[in-house]
Amino acid sequence: MSEFEEKVLDLLKKIDEKLDKVLEIGSKHPEPEPKPTPAAEPVAASPAPAAASTVKPSELVEKQEEEEKVQAKPPVEGRRVCPKCGGTAFRTEEDRTQVLMQQGGLKIYAKKNICKGCGTVV
Repeated sequence: MSEFEEKVLDLLKKIDEKLDKVLEIGSKHPEPEPKPTPAAEPVAASPAPAAASTVKPSELVEKQEEEEKVQAKPPVEGRRVCPKCGGTAFRTEEDRTQVLMQQGGLKIYAKKNICKGCGTVV
């Protein structure tokens, strides 16, 4: 199978998964019951639009895409916060397990942040 065909199949699988989610969410939200009209009030001649009470599929897809983005990349809110103790004080050290590049015989290492409060590596 060519690379192009594999990409097309992957895209079709993603579309299928999103459609399944839309159908699943649509089945979870039942139609709201119409409000009973009192007998004293006259009934309107034009029916209320049914589309206004339902959620549009495009809105559901947009909402799902936003949720996926948040899961893939959490939003940056300024300061780094320790997940264990909630501290904001960190020290930076070289991570000798990750060599980024070697230049002229010198190795350039990645950096790691260590919480000063509890010692958690972030």
